Formats: sequence, structure tokens, C-alpha cells
Amino acid sequence: MIASPLASLLVVVVAAAAAWLVALLVGEWARRRHILDLPNARSSHVRPTPRLGGIGLVCGVLAGCLLPIGGAIDPRRGGLVLATAVILAAVGLLDDLRGLSAQLRLVVQLPAGALTVWGLDVVPRAMAAGASEPLALAFGVLAAIWIVAFVNAFNFMDGIDGIAAGQALVAGIGWLVLGAAAGDAAVIGLAAPVAGASVGFLILNWSPARLFMGDVGSAFLGYLLAAIPLTAADPVALAAPALLLVWPFLFDTAFTLVRRARRGERLLDAHRSHLYQRLSAPGVSGALTHAQVSRRYMILAGVGVPTAWALATARWVPAALGVLAATVLAVRLWRATVRVESTATQAPR
Repeated sequence: MIASPLASLLVVVVAAAAAWLVALLVGEWARRRHILDLPNARSSHVRPTPRLGGIGLVCGVLAGCLLPIGGAIDPRRGGLVLATAVILAAVGLLDDLRGLSAQLRLVVQLPAGALTVWGLDVVPRAMAAGASEPLALAFGVLAAIWIVAFVNAFNFMDGIDGIAAGQALVAGIGWLVLGAAAGDAAVIGLAAPVAGASVGFLILNWSPARLFMGDVGSAFLGYLLAAIPLTAADPVALAAPALLLVWPFLFDTAFTLVRRARRGERLLDAHRSHLYQRLSAPGVSGALTHAQVSRRYMILAGVGVPTAWALATARWVPAALGVLAATVLAVRLWRATVRVESTATQAPR
């Protein structure tokens, strides 16, 4: 049963309020306990800021999912996704508090990706939707890799005020649109809490941020955004739209990895080479503020929403125009970054 627009709006409001309140309380607690992100050579912030705000995101999404909105969340599939998301959030919380190696986080993320694909019956549902067995199996493997890759990409991109929560908000709205277009209750049931919790948290995380989400929040949101399309009745049909809803993060991450590889840098080493980091480089003439960069990334992601809708509903001309627009904007983002980097290089020392 599809939830009514009013019911979905109620979920958004409840999730936003819960995320805002819990994040606010956790932030004050973290400040008193000196659980702070301290500025360092790789930081984009200049003052100690409480982390662990992602706990508010977790509570906001769960609060929204607990509301009865016409059975939008399948108890098994939705329960599996939420349980896995909470497990990844718990690992992220340990990382925030104690520090975990990338290898140890992968030990948890890889089984989580495989469990999600298996538990959601992604391969059988892909075959039921018309995919051949080899294609369905390949899609299942790629889906598991996608989950792990995007969880890490989302974490990499959570580096300035508002950028990650802003992307999650736009993607959550996008999934509401696609879920409504497809008449898919499972997608709507997860998208509404994600959109609501993201806007509630964003109020506190917008520049100048009062708190950060930390790994507890980035792992949680990154996983949910990767898993939502896999809950759909036809996960294969929503694969390309899923990429379009988060395309700025994917472009930034992929472009940065390729550029670092061409420079011969060690890809696993810490760095400040992402496009958004270069655009907001502190102390550089022509650099943008956190708010300006995050706003631009939200606008770029917003272009992906109608494009994803057009692609999902087989409106090929608007879809092609949207992809063209995204390509032009990606080039402009790169050129803007080059200009800022050039200014930094030419500045007198």
C-alpha cells in the first residue's frame, strides 16, 4: 500500500524533528565530554567542533520508519536494511570514539554489502523483472560492490559543512519522486525518513557547523542511499537513476582518484585533493566558502533528480538533455577548481 503524500510529509517532519533534537543533545554532550574534531593540517574547519551528530540522523530515520504510514516498509526488506544501517553506524561510532583502521571497517562493510544483496533477493527479483540469469548474477555482484564503494565515497565527501547532509537531502527527495513515479512503497518508506532526518541535521550542520555527523552518520546515510534502489520491485531499472541522484559525489570521488593515480600518489594515504576541498581551500584568493561549495553541490545533485525521473519513466529526450547538462556542469566544476588551484600556486609566498 502506497502512503499518501500527507502521510509521507508527516514522516519527513517527525524524522526532521527527531534528528534535530537528538543531534542537538548529543552535540552538547560531546562538547562537555570534549569529544571534538580538532583542526589539523587536513581539516577544513578552524575551531574544535563536536562530532557524533550522526546519532541524530540514526534516531531521526528510525523515528520516521516507526510511524505507521500504510505499511510502506516491508517488515523483512525494510527491517534488513535498517538493521544493517544501524550496524554500520555502530562501527562508525567506534571509529569516531576509538579510531579503526580502514581494513577493519572493510571487514564489516563487505559482508554488509553481500548480506544486503542476498537478504533483499536482488538476483531473483532482477530475474523476475526480465534480466537473464548471468546478467542478474553480475548485477548482484556489482550491487554489493556499489554499497561498499558508496559508503566509503560518502565518507570521503563529508569534509565541509553541509555537503554530505545536503546531498542526502536532495537524494532523499529524489527517491520520493522516483518511488511515487514507480508506485513503489518500499522506496518511499525509506526515502521519506532519510530526507526528513537529513534536513533536521542540516540545520545544525550548515556553515558555520555547530556539529559534525562523524563516521556514525556518514556510514549510516551512505549505506541507506546505496541500498534504497535495491529495495525496489525492479532494482535493475533504478540502477542508472540511483547514480544520477548522487552524481556530484561520484564524479568528485572518481575524478580525484584518477587524478591522484596519474600523479603517482598512494591512493590510501590521507589527502586534501577532492574538488570540493580545493574549491574551499582556506586562505586562497578566489576560494569559496563552505556554504557556497555545499550549495553548489546541492544544485548539481538537484539536476540529477528530474534527469533520474525522466530516465526511470522512459522519457529519453529529457533524460539525454539532463545527462548533457550534468556533463557540462561537471566540466565547469573541474574548471572552477583549476582556477582556484592556479590562484593558490601563483600566490606570493
